[in-house]
Amino acid sequence: DNTRGIIRELCSEDRRVRAIFNMKNFGQFNSPYYGLTQCTGDCVISICADFQDPVDKIPVMVHKWEQGHKVICMVKTQSKESRLMYWARDCYYKLIKKMSDVEQIRQFTGFGLYDRQFIQLLRSLKDPMPFIRGIVAEYAPDHLEIPYTQPQRRAGKTHNNLYTLYDAAMLSFTSYTKAGLRIITFSGFIIAAISL
Repeated sequence: DNTRGIIRELCSEDRRVRAIFNMKNFGQFNSPYYGLTQCTGDCVISICADFQDPVDKIPVMVHKWEQGHKVICMVKTQSKESRLMYWARDCYYKLIKKMSDVEQIRQFTGFGLYDRQFIQLLRSLKDPMPFIRGIVAEYAPDHLEIPYTQPQRRAGKTHNNLYTLYDAAMLSFTSYTKAGLRIITFSGFIIAAISL
């Protein structure tokens, strides 16, 4: 869709605009995490390019940051996406809440503002499989949550499917569930959850 060409043109017109082009798709967690750790500003706003993260919330987040909040999480209270998908995500958050020692942030996708201090913390973690939602919940317990309604996607098609959503759920479970629990999988399906 010529996105890269347009971004390159923006970079050539304004030296303040910078782009990172990966050799391949490193996934929905590693790529944004790497992008966050490359930023050098006073704060960073992570936002998806499909317009499901409303850009009109940027001034709201900046205002709250100027008031002293270091990490601001935009939390979906309603969504115009598939009702089934929203329900499934809500069930997932309820399940991980019961199993995790870290209080997870329900309906938080990573859309938010992160102060330079928190970005420095992300750089220091050197986590090979970073799960930003869990990291925020664990290392920024004093974060500010702002509710919003997620609009429908205006551009492109989601690359999420059953397998990518399963991978996301398993990453969060293996990273943020209680130490006494082992999840055993076979061919991509959970076959047992055993307390040790």
